[in-house]
Amino acid sequence: MITRRTLDIPELDLAIPYFDIQGRADGPRLTVLSGVHGAEYASIAAVREFVRDLDAGAVSGRIVVVPVVNVPGFWARAPFVVPADGENLNRNFPGDPAGTYTQVLAHHVYETFVLGSDYLVDMHAGDVPEALEPFTIFEESPVEAASLDLATAFGLGHIVRQAAAARTVAGSTCAAAADAGIPAIIAESGQNGLLDRAAIDRHLAGLTNLARSIGVLDGEPWPAREARRHEGWHWLRTDRAGWWEPAVSVGESVPAGGLLGTMADVWGEVFAEMRAPEAGTPLFLTSSPAVSADGLLLGLARD
Repeated sequence: MITRRTLDIPELDLAIPYFDIQGRADGPRLTVLSGVHGAEYASIAAVREFVRDLDAGAVSGRIVVVPVVNVPGFWARAPFVVPADGENLNRNFPGDPAGTYTQVLAHHVYETFVLGSDYLVDMHAGDVPEALEPFTIFEESPVEAASLDLATAFGLGHIVRQAAAARTVAGSTCAAAADAGIPAIIAESGQNGLLDRAAIDRHLAGLTNLARSIGVLDGEPWPAREARRHEGWHWLRTDRAGWWEPAVSVGESVPAGGLLGTMADVWGEVFAEMRAPEAGTPLFLTSSPAVSADGLLLGLARD
């Protein structure tokens, strides 16, 4: 049975719609989130289609699907942040019931959707100013072997493991779940906030295969795809606002010291060359030339 429900958060005057799918037999609980960043449309479209085409009779256990977590960001077409306070929701988990708007939102999402799950998948895409190569992230944790299995089953071309002592992305759904002993991944496919059919299909195929691999959905999973493994990240920023011009493409291997791009002023004078601190692969990069001070330029996954 597929039931439509809402998570009501009165103190934020907010309701988050979600699907609750109860299977015909006992099994694990898989929670699927998307729209944590409200303008990452390919991932949102994929979970909508996943539920639309799902045969509830093929489910064992329970699947909880939240198409849009950051509802205010979705309606505001706001890249990355929650409009009420300008904070990034995926840096605020597990949240704080007495904190900012975003921290309160993170608290309710964590308590309702993350806790109690046997497995968690948080689906993302490149936001409006962001080019991206498809990849998954999992965390170093006591449940990392099961998390790696989820990432492998999702079948994207790159897998990044984040060390617990040096999380580049702290406060994410994935990190909070791992800290609670729940195997979890973030899956990224799509870029620039576009409804790209190939990106949607990658998400659909990956989610379906993952659900089959953990036994919550009938069907045989396909053999694991070979993926490039990365141990952590370098997220490179500019300390000065300017015109960002990448010299590399996402998915391209870059040697240590290789030129990643340049920063210039409004007159066109280059004031900084960004170079790779070690060999790696850019998995996302800012595609907008206009970057503010402390703005993120790219994510270089370590090879």
